[in-house]
Amino acid sequence: MDHPAFDTLATAAYKGERVAARRLAARMQLSEAQALLQVLTLAAGAPGLAHLLAERESLRQRDVARRQARQAAGAHKLALRKAGLQPSDAAWRGWFDGSAHPNPGQIGIGALLCGPDGQRVEISRRAGHGSSSDAEYLALTALLEAARAHGAHDLVVYGDSQVVVNDVNLGAARGAKGMDAHRARVVSLMAALGGVQLRWVPRHRNGDADRLSQQAAAAPA
Repeated sequence: MDHPAFDTLATAAYKGERVAARRLAARMQLSEAQALLQVLTLAAGAPGLAHLLAERESLRQRDVARRQARQAAGAHKLALRKAGLQPSDAAWRGWFDGSAHPNPGQIGIGALLCGPDGQRVEISRRAGHGSSSDAEYLALTALLEAARAHGAHDLVVYGDSQVVVNDVNLGAARGAKGMDAHRARVVSLMAALGGVQLRWVPRHRNGDADRLSQQAAAAPA
């Protein structure tokens, strides 16, 4: 009688049965396939080995289907979460950056505001003297003021200053010291615009705003 292939037996066997088969093979000088065949035949009992293999294959297929369903559900949730983080095609987007040369020193602010219908507003100007945090906050304020002037909605704003982004998002209770006036102005503007999202991005993804701020800082007084 033809015996099932070793791969079929190994797939059907439980961990304890595989261990028992290896021990049997060593003790009786059998091949692992022969030993596993004996172990599973004994485990099958009266219904027979074919019945045991079919039953376990059915169980394995159900386990595979459940695992694939869980993975698909997880992937779907992740896709929905990512989609929620992406601004819609109707959203306005803005980028801001500020620089102080030296720090503290002459401030240059830069910002870019883009609308869903091709609107593009660039801001690049000097803004007095102060620290780099002052510069970042003044750039964000200028961007929000421009957004309000242009009737922006569903605005998503990006900046590479973790200090300012965290300060605004955490609020006065957990924000940075000395930034209260800047924070209050920004929060007021965001409330007026409604639904503004403020997100941090690394500097290499904030190139336009950085260019505009550096351009402003280097401009003659």
